[in-house]
Amino acid sequence: MSAPQAPWDPAQVRLWLERRIKAARSDQDVADRYGRDREDDYDKAAAEEWVCEQLRHSDAIEDQARLGEALKALLAKDDFYRAGVRSEQRFEREVKTYLRKLIKMAASNTGFGKMLRYQ
Repeated sequence: MSAPQAPWDPAQVRLWLERRIKAARSDQDVADRYGRDREDDYDKAAAEEWVCEQLRHSDAIEDQARLGEALKALLAKDDFYRAGVRSEQRFEREVKTYLRKLIKMAASNTGFGKMLRYQ
């Protein structure tokens, strides 16, 4: 038998998003210091920050189903833009990957309790 699913906690999700934004910004700073060697890491962190920023102040966080719908709507977009990324294609690929991860997390209501920097 599986354990019962924990109730949806919007405050926990907001806190998780805040911490992921801080971690992504820190990762971008580190990647920036290393230059060309870490351009991939920079774009990946920029994608994570962009996605979390899109959701941080959204009302969709209040309801698990609405968050899933909001994530799917973001994934359906054709164009993702953020100034300063190293490669637009890599950034868009990382945004889509991160959105898919969050869709799975929102559907199963798991992972939002993980507050460690590296996940």
